[in-house]
Amino acid sequence: MDILINTNNIRLSDNPESFNPLLSTIIFLHDSLGCIELWRNFPKKIGVLANCNILSYDRLGYGKSDSFSELKRDKEYLHKEAEILSKLIDQLALKNVVLFGHSDGGSIALLTASLFPKKIKGIITEGAHVFVEKETLQGIIDAKVAYEETNLKDKLAKYHGKKTEDVFRMWAETWLSPSFEDWNIESYLSGIQCPSLIIQGEKDEYGTIDQVASIVKKTSGTSESLIIPNVGHTPHKEATEVVLKKTTEFTLNL
Repeated sequence: MDILINTNNIRLSDNPESFNPLLSTIIFLHDSLGCIELWRNFPKKIGVLANCNILSYDRLGYGKSDSFSELKRDKEYLHKEAEILSKLIDQLALKNVVLFGHSDGGSIALLTASLFPKKIKGIITEGAHVFVEKETLQGIIDAKVAYEETNLKDKLAKYHGKKTEDVFRMWAETWLSPSFEDWNIESYLSGIQCPSLIIQGEKDEYGTIDQVASIVKKTSGTSESLIIPNVGHTPHKEATEVVLKKTTEFTLNL
């Protein structure tokens, strides 16, 4: 059942009223080009294995949510998403919340856990960024070429429809902007008090394991890293069983 949150105009994957209040709820936060559908059945598998409620949502501008309210981003755009997520947690009266964030979603998870520590029980990130690297920028440059010269745009249009151009342009333009070069959220990491599992593919095309090292070192809560060999930016797709096993263990141990 899809629910429209009037304050955010975003689409949810399920009806929170059917959740078991005694169980944890894992909220899945998609990447910079993602949406509910692109998680496939991964959240449901986690829900069964970890015996928890699951919820994913299309952020404003993505998937089947409403269009972007603004067509230009600043350095605080991920902070704003963390604030929206906090309000969503309150509005849905969710308790025992665990965040699973991929790429941009991972950075949002980190910021949310730092800014609203009492609301978050644990976080899992994949390919999260806390600063800009040359590898990040080169990965986006390569993606731009693919968007212009391959069928990448058509693939994304299946999920984002008429919003596709805005989804891709705002991501690429923001991160490649000279004003974004010094973007850095490492100062927020010490505010993360909950346990965290930081996952990254060894061959991540958008960042190095220096991102993981910084997060693990600087968070206040117990932080564990999982670097998966021969895997790129989407471990939950490229090494599904490994991520399922580790995520389940982490969630059950909270």
